[in-house]
Amino acid sequence: MFDIGFSELMVIGVVALIVIGPERLPKVARTLGHLLGRAQRYVHDVKSDINREIQLDELKKLQSQVTDSARELESSVRQEYETARSAIEAPAQEAVADLHETTRLAEGLPAAVTETTTSKPAA
Repeated sequence: MFDIGFSELMVIGVVALIVIGPERLPKVARTLGHLLGRAQRYVHDVKSDINREIQLDELKKLQSQVTDSARELESSVRQEYETARSAIEAPAQEAVADLHETTRLAEGLPAAVTETTTSKPAA
């Protein structure tokens, strides 16, 4: 952070010892240490809050992407379902119509013709 070497720290310490005095220097150093610690904790808390907000934004973006993908998948599945359903229903409706037509025609035939067509030949 600051480009302070050991020699600069020694000069600061000697000046502080002369200006503050040997009796009050430990108390001032302790107070200065506490203030520096508070400042470091405050900076750490701010950094943590910013990182948390960034992660929250990233999670929201990811959630919207997943939601969009899920909607696209659901749409695709519904489309395929409808395609398969229509492919199955059309022949089924034709088979039902043919069955009704055959039943209608069979009702109009004499009973003897119906018995010969439905009975099994003897082997």
